[in-house]
Amino acid sequence: MGNSYAGQLKSAQFEEALHNSIEASLRCSSVVPRPIFSQLYLDPDQHPFSSADVKPKVEDLDKDLVHRYTQNGSLDFSNNLTVNEMEDDEDDEEMSDSNSPPIPYSQKPAPEGSCTTDGFCQAGKDLRLVSLCMEQIDIPAGFLLVGAKSPNLPEHILVCAVDKRFLPDDHGKNALLGFSGNCIGCGERGFRYFTEFSNHINLKLTTQPKKQKHLKYYLVRSSQGVLSKGPLICWKECRSRQSSATCHSMKPNSSGSSTVTPENGTTNGYKSGFIQTDAANGNSSHGGKSSASSSTPARPGNYSLSPRPSYASGDQATMFISGPPKKRHRGWYPGSPVPQPGLVVPVPTVRPLSRTESLLSAPVPQTPLTGILQPRPIPAGETVIVPENLLSNSGVRPVILIGYGTLPYFYGNVGDIVVSPLLVNCYKIPQLENKDLEHLGLTGSQLLSVENMILLTIQYLVRLGQHQSRALAESMLTTSEFLKEISYELITGKVSFLASHFKTTSLGDDLDKLLDKMQQRRGSVVTPFNGDLNECVSAQEAAAMIPTQNLDLDNETFQIYQPQLTVARKLLSQVCAIADSGSQSLDLGHFSKVDFIIIVPRSEVLVQQTLQRIRQSGVLVDLGLEENGTAYQRAEKYVVRLDNEIQTKFEVFMRRVKQNPYTLFVLVHDNSHVELTSVISGSLSHGEPSHGLADRVINCREVLEAFNLLVLQVSSFPYTLQTQQSRISSSNEVHWIQLDSMEDMSCQEKLYFGLNEYSKSLQWGITSPLLRCDETFEKMVNTLLERYPRLHSMVVRCYLLIQQYSEALMALTTMASLRDHSTPETLSIMDDLISSPGKTRSGRHMLIIRVPSVQLAMLAKERLQEVRDKLGLQYRFEIILGNPASELSVATHFVARLKTWRGNEPEEWTPRTYQDLEGLPCIVILTGKDPLGETFPRSLKYCDLRLIDSSYLTRTALEQEVGLACCYVSKEVIRGPAVALDLSGKEQERATTSENDADELLIDLERPQSNSSAVTGTSGSIMENGVSSSSTADKSQKLSLTPGFQSPANSVGLDEGVSAGTAGAGETLKQECDSLGPQLASSSTSKPPPPSSGARALPWPGQAPRGCRGLHAALPPVVILSKAAYSLLGAPRGGKPPASSSLLPHADVAWVSALRPLLHKDMSSEEQSLYYRQWTSARQHHADFSNQPDPASGARTCHPRRLLLTGPPQVGKTGSYLQFLRILFRMLIRLLEVDVYDEGEINTDHSESSEVSQSEGEPWPDIESFSKMPFDVSVHDPKYSLMSLVYTEKLAGVKQEAIKDSKAEEPRKRGTMSMMLTKYAAYNTFHHCEQCHQYMDFTSAAQMSDSTLHAFTFSSSMLGEEVQLYFIIPKSKESHFVFSKQGKHLESMRLPLVSDKNLNAVKSPIFTPSSGRHEHGLLNLFHAMEGISHLHLLVVKEYEMPLYRKYWPNHIMLVLPGMFNNAGVGAARFLIKELSYHNLELERNRLEELGVKRQCVWPFIVVMDDSCVLWNIHSVQDQSSQPMEAGVSSKNVSLKSVLQHIEATPKIIHYAILGIQKWSSKLTSQSLKAPFSRCHVHDFILLNIDLTQNVQYDFNRYFCEDVDFNLRTNSSGLLICRFNNFSLMKKHVQVGGQRDFIIKPKIMVSESLAPILPLQYVCAPDSEHTLLAAPAQFLLEKFLQHASYKLFPKAIHNFKSPVLAIDCYLNIGPEVAICYVSSRPHSSNVSCEGVFFSGLLLYLCDSFVGADLLKKFNFLKGATLCVICQDRSSLRQTIVRLELEDEWQFRLRDEFQTANSSDDKPLYFLTGRHV
Repeated sequence: MGNSYAGQLKSAQFEEALHNSIEASLRCSSVVPRPIFSQLYLDPDQHPFSSADVKPKVEDLDKDLVHRYTQNGSLDFSNNLTVNEMEDDEDDEEMSDSNSPPIPYSQKPAPEGSCTTDGFCQAGKDLRLVSLCMEQIDIPAGFLLVGAKSPNLPEHILVCAVDKRFLPDDHGKNALLGFSGNCIGCGERGFRYFTEFSNHINLKLTTQPKKQKHLKYYLVRSSQGVLSKGPLICWKECRSRQSSATCHSMKPNSSGSSTVTPENGTTNGYKSGFIQTDAANGNSSHGGKSSASSSTPARPGNYSLSPRPSYASGDQATMFISGPPKKRHRGWYPGSPVPQPGLVVPVPTVRPLSRTESLLSAPVPQTPLTGILQPRPIPAGETVIVPENLLSNSGVRPVILIGYGTLPYFYGNVGDIVVSPLLVNCYKIPQLENKDLEHLGLTGSQLLSVENMILLTIQYLVRLGQHQSRALAESMLTTSEFLKEISYELITGKVSFLASHFKTTSLGDDLDKLLDKMQQRRGSVVTPFNGDLNECVSAQEAAAMIPTQNLDLDNETFQIYQPQLTVARKLLSQVCAIADSGSQSLDLGHFSKVDFIIIVPRSEVLVQQTLQRIRQSGVLVDLGLEENGTAYQRAEKYVVRLDNEIQTKFEVFMRRVKQNPYTLFVLVHDNSHVELTSVISGSLSHGEPSHGLADRVINCREVLEAFNLLVLQVSSFPYTLQTQQSRISSSNEVHWIQLDSMEDMSCQEKLYFGLNEYSKSLQWGITSPLLRCDETFEKMVNTLLERYPRLHSMVVRCYLLIQQYSEALMALTTMASLRDHSTPETLSIMDDLISSPGKTRSGRHMLIIRVPSVQLAMLAKERLQEVRDKLGLQYRFEIILGNPASELSVATHFVARLKTWRGNEPEEWTPRTYQDLEGLPCIVILTGKDPLGETFPRSLKYCDLRLIDSSYLTRTALEQEVGLACCYVSKEVIRGPAVALDLSGKEQERATTSENDADELLIDLERPQSNSSAVTGTSGSIMENGVSSSSTADKSQKLSLTPGFQSPANSVGLDEGVSAGTAGAGETLKQECDSLGPQLASSSTSKPPPPSSGARALPWPGQAPRGCRGLHAALPPVVILSKAAYSLLGAPRGGKPPASSSLLPHADVAWVSALRPLLHKDMSSEEQSLYYRQWTSARQHHADFSNQPDPASGARTCHPRRLLLTGPPQVGKTGSYLQFLRILFRMLIRLLEVDVYDEGEINTDHSESSEVSQSEGEPWPDIESFSKMPFDVSVHDPKYSLMSLVYTEKLAGVKQEAIKDSKAEEPRKRGTMSMMLTKYAAYNTFHHCEQCHQYMDFTSAAQMSDSTLHAFTFSSSMLGEEVQLYFIIPKSKESHFVFSKQGKHLESMRLPLVSDKNLNAVKSPIFTPSSGRHEHGLLNLFHAMEGISHLHLLVVKEYEMPLYRKYWPNHIMLVLPGMFNNAGVGAARFLIKELSYHNLELERNRLEELGVKRQCVWPFIVVMDDSCVLWNIHSVQDQSSQPMEAGVSSKNVSLKSVLQHIEATPKIIHYAILGIQKWSSKLTSQSLKAPFSRCHVHDFILLNIDLTQNVQYDFNRYFCEDVDFNLRTNSSGLLICRFNNFSLMKKHVQVGGQRDFIIKPKIMVSESLAPILPLQYVCAPDSEHTLLAAPAQFLLEKFLQHASYKLFPKAIHNFKSPVLAIDCYLNIGPEVAICYVSSRPHSSNVSCEGVFFSGLLLYLCDSFVGADLLKKFNFLKGATLCVICQDRSSLRQTIVRLELEDEWQFRLRDEFQTANSSDDKPLYFLTGRHV
């Protein structure tokens, strides 16, 4: 079905036969369809051609041919070649096309980095027989080992594996044409061309590589197993007979005598090629003799005949058919179907048709033989002759597709036909399971047979016209191949006819002469700007003209927009997810710095653009990589392009990676879909300079193994990275966010306009759509393509496009007569370009013409520049070649103009990126294989993609071209659907005057300036949608009543011009387009949609924002497409996605199956990724091809530290990943930083200054002098700033101002400061490092059960019952405990002796109560304790135990009884102390038996909060060095050193509590003057459980339990010592800890209740008050904090008269002072002489409090009393026992209870007044 006999078949007849065949096969699936060719050619009763068609008989032609050859015989043999020379000639000829001159062979250079040593393959593996003779070599079935000879290594044989079907048999016959071999060195398989294979094994040939010449020997194994040289490969049959046949008669035999064919008429397994002319029909005119003529018809006379002896005469025919068959097409299918009798579809002998019109429209003398040679019917299994000059006559190789049935034998010039399995391979659908079919929505019965599918396809192909078949052929080539083809056509001069066609204008004038004439006539040039095209100036004047106004280029500083921030955070959280995954592949805690490198494709502009972004973003300084001054220059080392220099730069980078293990490096591979070919497929490369480079860099072993390197691949078209072999886990893909909703839009200044928006914009129905197809241009192209069938369509399109632009320029300047010959599209583009510089306000004037071929692009630039210059426009606009390989080159006068517009640029500034060309009128001819992600300025107005045609039939190739135009458009433009009005003249006038106020906008639909009346412009008004003000709503109503109003469905939209409503507004609105289509398409009435229906209904702003440069800057660029691209990108109706989405996603991947579900419209990019990962696989030359799934498990190996960032083109991915680097660094710093409380001490002004008694610089307190110091009862810890003051005599003199009420609902924000974590910090669960990994984790899951649960019971006098606690003890910690000999019963926890001196231990067990902080509590003390062994117990509530156990499996846990699940921190401290005392007694008893004195057992424990993070030591610097106040030097120290220092205090057992002060940045030398203080200590204490045996923590307490305990301890006469030279930093932990209960009603009535205020926490007993679900004690303490005004009105701000609190300290609000007095005998109390108290607080008082005690104190008149008891009866008993009614007056209504139900045991209290 090749072109060679197009037109011979009666197409109607053929289609009818085809149709019948298909119909029959569809009706009956069981019957094998009768082949279509049999019906057409072999039907005996129906000859397909009428007698009128029959041309001269074949035998007559044969005679004529023989006669001609006889006459030319001398020509054939004039060279008098010997037989051997002839044979070699024939061999060489096989390779080259029969119609092109032989080209000297030059071997393609080896791919970069591959081995080129003789005897080794390109992968560097040894192939020499001497080195491999002992090796065991595995070869596939059907392959043989053969020896190849390299001309450079004559003494060596190279070992190869070759498919034996392509080798000859013993007689030198039956070798299939072509080649199939494997490299046994590196194991690469599937070399299909011997040329390719010879390159791979480094034969380095100077002649055309041929298997017959270079594969010499079979290789055989000896009995010893040694591989050695075997017999020669017999490539040619013994030629003695042939030479005699050739040489016995040089005189051609003119008679038709036939030669007897050897071997019963068959040669080489093929039947002889003599054509049985009429014999087949039974009427042989030769009496059964076969005619022996050659099958080659005469060529046209001016072609010389090739000197092939085989064609000399009939006598020599035997020689021609006895050699090996000629080489078939490269794609010959080795497994082609074996002939089956009865099913043969012979392809008839094809005879070429002499053309009536010459191919190249130059007259060529025709041959005398003008008849059409008809195909003849041939019996099954017959040989088909390929005529010799088939290719030269038809100009195309016919492609024979293997389909159904058996191929005939081909004979003759087989190199001129192509036999291809492509068609049949398309239908190789794998056997699908029923469930797969269900998934696809099919049943087995719906699937067609392969034969039927092929027939249907053929019917479809038959209907394709000539252009489609050409398009199909062109689309088969890869981009590299078709660019090569174009280059070849240009170099060899094949385009000369086309070029000469375009030397004349469309009117027939000689273009060059015409232009010269115009140039001479003009003499001057058009004014560069601010003037009409008619205004001329001299060239010198034009060159010197500089614009005065600054363009307001809006060169805003680099800004990160919200979507970029969001995506950067998504990237960061994905990195954190990798770190948290438990795969140990990334340890973020290990790094303290971030460094990066960005790898980009080979584009100079892209490099400069990326450098600009890096410089503007300031990321180098932010990451601390460069200093501010040098960052600009140093930026260049962070961007590397994939060219030959990358290897050295990349090695430098990898050295940095290895040398800096604490730096996390990020390798950003931008535009990572470009050139993703594999290194090892070097032999498949087409000499591409960047081949395999990306693979070599990002997939090299060092990159894969570096634990401190993340790879981030970034792509707008990631499909080639999303295959079955992808190296990126789908969970490591980060997709750009979808911004569809209104809320998202409101926070953005600009909106993205991308591929989808372009597709949707076609449905807007506007006069000048944003996506266009130039139909006139396409018609011109089709005409030219018919005239020039041998040229690639892109060459034809390019020449036409150059002519179009040239003539448009001429038409607009000098020759108006040419207007009719330019397409309106081209004319309006050029008109815009050359007239806009004339306007005072600058508009948009950049045009991109995309010309992928560099040679064509250079041609276009030269031609257009020549036309421009001769028309005097060289100062009006610039023409720039955008070649990725080179920098931008712009004329100096244009650079000067750009500099003026930009303002403060340095003298040497030149534009380096396309964005630098903002505002410059110019044509950019953008060349190169792919666009590489370069960003264009907002002055880009047109994007001409008319050359992007059928060669771009993959999704990536097509979409990345349109991606050039994608951009952000300003938000003000999109404001709900815009409805265009078609108003006729008067109405239009009236509408503009009457309605033209600030709220309205008019659209001026620009009309392209052309003579074509088809392009009409209409003018109309944009209607508001969703505007709230009534005036505008009324106007829209008025407008909607206008009779000329069109249905919004057909005329919706915005065009390029929108003028602001107010005449004097001056500024025009930026406008932008978006998907306004769907909701309008649905409304067919002429009423505007209601306000609610607009997807983005926002009012138009009345006044345009500042800095808008007119509407042109606001609309996205207009894209002009070829017909093919337009049909693929236009969004079809019915909500389907554009057709482009169903294309093959990328040329480097293949569909896994032809049967697969379609992509649907609403698929997110995440779903598309999963779709491509399921349905595509990497081709052999793809970099991911080697990443095959594990055959056993099917598991795929993804690289754990590799991420993919994907988002549409020009959406802002670069800014996003630069921001990611910044926040990644911040996070690492945050991981190394901690927010610690930073608050100065409170109540310092009236504190005791008694500390001076101790001399400075002493390491420990002296017990004698220390015990003489008074105790400072004031609380200085800033966390207690909102607490009642503790009364001292000093306080009496202080006048307290009213403290502002701080609402309970708003806890005040405490001051914090960020500090770097040091090696001595305490950590939470998120910290991982090698050192403490054993301390933190258990090695296996089994070990979880290794910790054992032990009950521990003791009696508590305070609780009045036995307490049972549980210990959870890991195996590794059992040494700290004593167990009974039998039964493993826990007896006690071991304690050291006071006298122990171990430098590697601390003596005190550390107890940490923790709640709600199983992840965030700082319970990892490994580093704080410098890794030494220590005893650390977590004290947790019963219900939280499983969580803590999960996160801290190696910690000892003390589990509180269930009754304390709701208790406060007082309970935990109480139980720690009780347990420790009980244990101390047990240990004393145990050690006493061993002879140790009781007082020698260590009595201290450490009780420390779970938020203690760092410890510091402070020293006052020498004052002599500074005249000012002495400074404080601080140093971070370990917890171990702090504890060891305190534990070494002399006579330590005489101290009750030891502690350290709280850190603050305000620590001064004044506060450190006294090294020790006798005052309150908090949060981190050494507690002497022996001395404090009788002082208990109040186990009921939720707040201030430590102040209460300190006061009690001190009143018992015990010493509390604070070491001031140590300080503690506490982390601000935002979760867990002592959090307030959420106070809710016990029985919920409704969900939405008002919050309950603290004053509602109490109620009258037995009232109907809402009862609350919270502990009574908690409610009481909260109530007291807020009730001081009610309970103690006389005490407010009256610190002279505090409230007297006996045996307790409770917070009753910051406005009140409390005087703490202990009722115990011999206790030390503050002096109360002369003090009149304003109130009395009695809380759960015990028997020590009696009536006599109370009578010692004086009260103010009207002082108030509050007595709190456990229940009502004890309340009454207390009042009676203390004789309170004598002095205090009570009323019934003054009794209260906490608002609990009686099951929750409320507390009761009574208030009274002093009388």
